[in-house]
Amino acid sequence: MNILIVNQSVIDMCSSFFTLMTAVVEVGGTHMSRDRLYDQLLCRMWLTRTPLWAVLFTSTYGILLMALERYSAVILPVWYNNNVRTVYCDILGAVRS
Repeated sequence: MNILIVNQSVIDMCSSFFTLMTAVVEVGGTHMSRDRLYDQLLCRMWLTRTPLWAVLFTSTYGILLMALERYSAVILPVWYNNNVRTVYCDILGAVRS
C-alpha cells in the first residue's frame, strides 16, 4: 500500500542525509575526554556510524516488507483483501484519531 511506499521514501531520505553527513563531517584532531557526556556520545554513536547503519538496515527490511506485501496480494488476493486491508484501516483509524 501507499503507507509502505511513503515509509520507504522517508527512510531513504534519512539514509541519504546520514550518508552525506558521514562523508562531510569528520571529527579529527580533537581531544576526547571520558568524563564528558558529549564526547562519550560522539564516540559511541557518530564515529561508529550507528545512525547510518541503522537506517540502511531499516531500508533493507522495508523493501523486504513491501515485497512480501505485494507477494501476498498477488498470490493470495482473497486473504489479502480480508486480512491485510483490515489491518491497514485499523492502523490508519488509530493514527487519525
